[in-house]
Amino acid sequence: MNFSKRKELLFTAILASLKAGKKILDVYHSDDFEVQLKSDDSPLTIADQRAHKAIVSLIDNLGIPVLSEEGVHANYEERKLWKQCWIVDPLDGTKEFIKRNDEFTVNIALIDEGKPVAGVIYVPVYRQLYFADKDLGAFRTDDIEDWKQNFDDLVKFSNKMPFDKKREGLIVVGSRSHMNVDTQSFIENLKKDNSRVEMISKGSSLKLCMVAENEANIYPRFAPTMEWDIAAGHAIVAASGGKVLHINSNLELSYNKKDLLNPFFICKR
Repeated sequence: MNFSKRKELLFTAILASLKAGKKILDVYHSDDFEVQLKSDDSPLTIADQRAHKAIVSLIDNLGIPVLSEEGVHANYEERKLWKQCWIVDPLDGTKEFIKRNDEFTVNIALIDEGKPVAGVIYVPVYRQLYFADKDLGAFRTDDIEDWKQNFDDLVKFSNKMPFDKKREGLIVVGSRSHMNVDTQSFIENLKKDNSRVEMISKGSSLKLCMVAENEANIYPRFAPTMEWDIAAGHAIVAASGGKVLHINSNLELSYNKKDLLNPFFICKR
């Protein structure tokens, strides 16, 4: 897929993320909302469902199949024939949404031959938009709620990542809801080789965004994630010059696999 086509698709995904963000905030700012449990005991709200519908309404007619956390999942015999696909998490960080700590996102990734080539992450409460293409680079846009101009104007309005940050030691970002013994052990091992290691906790795909920004050096993940949790963030990290690597093989993660569960990984600059 050439850059011109990806740019067109990426801009549609950006508009879809902004539309989904509005649907999410309508629920978030309401008096209350019902929380259901899915078959794996993970939480689901009406905001997840409305965001899914908003995204699909814009990207479903682009000729590329959609694999969304909240959609119907095609079986692998069908999916393995897909050269490209969208991987979508309409509301990443539902636990953070329920806790009302603002750290939740909309994630949309474009996958080509198993590789994340473009991605969008929108943070509705902060009105921050992260987007990237493998040939264009990675960008952050602040104070955005809607966009009426074209894609090229959006790029001009945005800040290219990574940002220039001078610091001593390492900044490690970890999950706000999934900290565990393996992660703590990994951080302790880092401290053996670095005189200063600082740990920051964040929810949802904001951890990947911090690595792309160069606000953090490394994000170790020793807990389960699904492809839609990290595909968009992987695209943004990679376009910013970082990597998302299998914890054992040290190879870049791939997507639209038979098993949609990710292996444990390290995201780093």
